[in-house]
Formats: sequence, C-alpha cells, structure tokens
Amino acid sequence: MFRKLNSRFFVSTLSAVATLLMAFPAPGAGQGQSPFLGSVPTGKATETPLDLSLKDAFDRALKYNLGVIESGQNTRAAHAVRLRRLNAMLPNLSARVSGTIQQINLRASGFNLNVPGVSIPTMVGPFGVADARAYLSQEIFNWSDINNWKASMESETASQYSFKSDRDLVVLATGNAYLLVISDGATVDSTRAQLKTAQTLHQQDVDQNKGGVIAGIDVLRARVELQTQQQRLIAAENQLAIDKLALARVIGLPTGQEFQLSDSVPYAALGDLTLEQALHQALTTRPDYLSARAQVRAAELSSQSAAAENYPTLSTAANYGDIGSPNFRTSHGTFAFATTLNIPIFQGSQVRADKLQADAALHQRKAELADLGGRIDDQVRTAFFNLKSSSELVTVSQSNIDLANQTLTQAQDRLSAGVADHLEVVQAQESLATANQSYIASLYAFNLAKISLAQAIGIAEHSALQYLGAR
Repeated sequence: MFRKLNSRFFVSTLSAVATLLMAFPAPGAGQGQSPFLGSVPTGKATETPLDLSLKDAFDRALKYNLGVIESGQNTRAAHAVRLRRLNAMLPNLSARVSGTIQQINLRASGFNLNVPGVSIPTMVGPFGVADARAYLSQEIFNWSDINNWKASMESETASQYSFKSDRDLVVLATGNAYLLVISDGATVDSTRAQLKTAQTLHQQDVDQNKGGVIAGIDVLRARVELQTQQQRLIAAENQLAIDKLALARVIGLPTGQEFQLSDSVPYAALGDLTLEQALHQALTTRPDYLSARAQVRAAELSSQSAAAENYPTLSTAANYGDIGSPNFRTSHGTFAFATTLNIPIFQGSQVRADKLQADAALHQRKAELADLGGRIDDQVRTAFFNLKSSSELVTVSQSNIDLANQTLTQAQDRLSAGVADHLEVVQAQESLATANQSYIASLYAFNLAKISLAQAIGIAEHSALQYLGAR
C-alpha cells in the first residue's frame, strides 16, 4: 500500500503510518486484503472527470467502504442476538382451530369390559370434534435468561461502538489515500519542473559544445541527467495512477471513473491541544475503548448467567377454548392453567463447564481492555511525536528548497562563466530534487500525523476535515 520514496525521510513517514497498518484487522483466510481498503463500487462512470474534494471522499467512503458495510451488518447481527435472548422472556401466545373425525378401538386402547347380557361395542364412532383454543406460555422467572438478555444488550452496545470505531478507521484510510495522491501529484509537478530545467541545461550545453566552449563529456552528463529526470517522471506518473486507483477502491467510485482532486491540503498548524488533553479525551470518547468496556460488562453478565443455571425457575402455561361434537353448535368452553416450579438438583458437569467457559471469556475481555488502554496511550503519544517532528521537518525542508534553488542558480552562473564544469550543476540539480522530495514527504507525514491523531483520540469522523484544514 505504501511505497518507498527516494528520500531518507520516508523512514520517519513509515512511523507515521504505522498506526494505520496496526489498526486494520488481519485479513481472513479467503481475503487478500483488509476490508477497509476495499469497497462496493457504486454508480455509473461518466466521461467527464469528477472533481473530488476531501469531504466528498469521506462521504463516499462512509457509505460504500467494505469495512464499514461489514461492520454495519455485524451491528445488525448483534441486534438479532439481543432479540433472540429477549424472546426467551416474552409470553408465547398462539391460537388453533381444529376439526377432526375419529373412530376409536376400545379394545386396542385397553378397554375390554365384559358385562353378561350387555353388548358393549369394541368400536366407537366415527364422530366429529370441533375445537377452537388459545394457548399462552410464559417464563415468569429465570435469572439465567435475564442475565443472558442483559449480556446481549451490552454486546449490542459494544457492536455499535465498534461500528463507530470502524467509521473512524475508514476516515483514516481515506485520508491517507487522498494525501498519497496529493503527494504523488506534487512529486509529478516537481519532477516535471526538474525535467524542464534539465532540458534547458542540456540544450545550453549542446550549443556551448558546438561553439567549442565546453567539452563533449559535459554534454553527456547533461544528457544523463535529462534521461534520469525522464525516468523519474515516468515512475512518478505511474505511481500517481496506481494510488488514484487505490483511492477509488477505498471510497467506492464507479469502475473506470476518472477524477481529479479539488483539495490541496496545504501546511496548517494544529490548534493548541496538549498531550494530556488528548490522552484524557481518547479514554473518554474513543469508540473501540468504549466497545471493549461494554464487552467486559457483557462477559460479567454471561458469567452470572452461567452461575444462575443452578437457580430455580418459574413458568406458567394456560389455554382456553371452545370444544364441541360434532360441531360448535353443541360446544362448551374449557380451560387449563398450570404453574411449574423447576428446582435443579443435579445437572452433571454442564453448569460447571458453562461457568468455567464464561469466566475464561471474562478474564480475556479484561486483559484485552487493559491492552487497548496501553495501545491507545502509545498511539496518541506516537501521533504527537510524529506531528511535532514532521512539522519541524516541513520548515527545514522549505528552507532546504530555497538553499538548493540558490545553489543551482549559482552553479548555472558559474558554468556559464566557465569557472565550473557541468558536474557541479548536476550535483545541484540532484540536491534540489532531494530537497523537493523531502518537503513532499514531510508534508504528507505531517498531514497524516494530524488525521492519525484524530483517529487515536476517537474523533476522526467528525474532526478530520478540521484537523486537515479542509472545508
């Protein structure tokens, strides 16, 4: 996903995107990449290139990104589990109307009565029975079911928080892809400018060589530098095209849709946010941390539910209807009502096994919560470190570009005056190329650090545009 830039500064950039790589879940056995890097392409491609702003990219990603779609379906599945657990405590009411015709063999049913002088038939019927009846059953008290229902409520809450966290990850992935395309565009523009300079110098050297001012080796050096810049431009344009495809995949653009970015996301300092404020806000508002806490509560209730399997349960069942033979003209109302108290005495090792499994899950959820708290602290601090260092590097890189431009101008003047050879100009050109690339990489890392900080705090969806200084 991330390529190596021709600059040592990219080592620092890698640390800035480490949060993004760690945040994405590992792909499944049948999946080649994280779902947050895929989408459901929606719409029909148009011949006119689309102007894509950062806000438009976020909006599309939050609708069509595969990761957020799957997370939304997981939330629906958690809601279905809660409804299923709730159903165990709700009354079950049904009605039935039946009509039967039957004939009974009394002897086969065990009725074999012999009365002297009396003829008792062995077959009765056929006769009809009509019955209309309503049935009601209700679990009055079952502490295990109650705790299971409460646990499913907490699980649904955890799933909803996970959905919000996944939306922040989608914003982070989209922001990174958008910033990469901006960085690629800047690299292409810089390389084109360097190529134009190389073409001018090459033509100048050719003319001077024809006039006998410089040697042929200087023309060769200029030609090598010109072709080097041509190679760089080809590679830069190819990388731009590839990263535009990746951005289109993340946000679900129609297949084959051409687009151009309408936001440049220039350098803009972040507000006065301290590290302590960011850490406190992260543990208060970050959705995945709130989800982990809800999962701990769900595990606690599941453990209580397992223990409650040994508790008595109380249930009731009733029915009322109208029955008659052969039809409802001779019917009469009948009813039945029963209350059952079930007292478990011996259930083997089932309850013990359920309790052991629930306790193991509870300890696992608590450990995961503690680990996530430490990971959040690490992510927030890392984002702050990256933000500070990349901001300073942007300033230094800007200064280096100015110095490199001055060096190139002086080298060209010295070459024109005949006091320097073309090697000095080539070295100045390479220094300018390195300075431009370092600035592009540092600006990309700075903006990525800002959006990574927003995700680490848990406010990426609502504050990413503000953090990046976009509308």
